[in-house]
Amino acid sequence: MQRVAVYPGSFDPVTNGHVDIVKRGLKLFDKIIIAILHNSSKEFLFSIEERIEMIKISFENIPNIEVDAFDGLLVDYAKKKNADAILRGMRAVSDFEYEFQLALMNRKLAREVQTVFLMTGLRWIFTSSSIIKEAARYGGDIEGMVPPVVDKKLKEKFGFV
Repeated sequence: MQRVAVYPGSFDPVTNGHVDIVKRGLKLFDKIIIAILHNSSKEFLFSIEERIEMIKISFENIPNIEVDAFDGLLVDYAKKKNADAILRGMRAVSDFEYEFQLALMNRKLAREVQTVFLMTGLRWIFTSSSIIKEAARYGGDIEGMVPPVVDKKLKEKFGFV
């Protein structure tokens, strides 16, 4: 029986911290579904289609990855995909309270879907999509913090090509 985890997020854009979590998650799970939530209340730099494309390119040499987008409750999506777990990354103690609340709510809604937390590697602890976008907006060098395709797309988006 295949062990499947859903790794949810906005991935606007995907960072090397996300890549690290997925690679390490594949040591625990046979397959990881990277799932982008349709969230109409947030404003995004990249469309869902652009994010899916960047994620697929970023993981093209890594097997057992699926990229998808979904609406609704994460636990409903996880059950639909026959996932055993929700995979979440945590950078710092400041992430804990929010993640803990989400995990408890998800457990209340679907006891059979576990939440697994992985601490972000120390190399990526300061990295977030928001900080990377801010640096890229002003021409900051983000090479090495994001996959090459993301670096290229951010430079195009902000007119630094």
